[in-house]
Amino acid sequence: MNAMYTIFIKNFDAFTQATLVTLKLTFVSLVLASFIGLVFAFCKISGSRVLYGIAQIYITIIRGTPLIVQLMFLYFGIIKLVVLPAFWAGSLALAIHAGAYIAEIFRGTIQSIDRGQMEAARSLGMSYPLAMRRIILPQAFKRAIPPLGNQFIIGLKDSSLVAYLGVAEIFGTSLYAQAENFQPFETYMVAGMYYLVLVIIFTFLVNKLELKLNVDGVNAK
Repeated sequence: MNAMYTIFIKNFDAFTQATLVTLKLTFVSLVLASFIGLVFAFCKISGSRVLYGIAQIYITIIRGTPLIVQLMFLYFGIIKLVVLPAFWAGSLALAIHAGAYIAEIFRGTIQSIDRGQMEAARSLGMSYPLAMRRIILPQAFKRAIPPLGNQFIIGLKDSSLVAYLGVAEIFGTSLYAQAENFQPFETYMVAGMYYLVLVIIFTFLVNKLELKLNVDGVNAK
């Protein structure tokens, strides 16, 4: 415990900065992933066999291969096409990974909305895109909050792998710290505590958001 406390105090500034990098990495990657996921969700429900096939291939490959392999493959593929800092290349790689899971979340919640609502909107003269934007998507996003919250937490933990690209987030900082102090067990315990605190905070915020928006349609009293 004394060793962990010493490591925590000695590396407090470095871990604080690394925590901010981890949060930024998570936020950027999941915003991009949400956009990617929404696009591929629409591809799967579009009725086009070509678009459905493209989306299915993407989702199958991402869900069927390890994240670390995807990260390396996408990172080195990205920097061959365009020179990006490791942070942004890593964010994009994480977004492509998370986008496959978010696509299935959005597809499921969109299809869970009663078809009668779309038919009613169309009968009132709304175009399909307008009905989707005003009627279907707001309800779908509301229902997607619980699984999206879980995906956010998963994305936070997955961001640790970007350390292997040279990004100094929490795990990356612990790699540097343990190389200096030769106390890997204690150093990784400190890093684990940072992740645990972040996960607890995000879990609390997601639960509060679910209650506020009354996701399940039951009045909270």
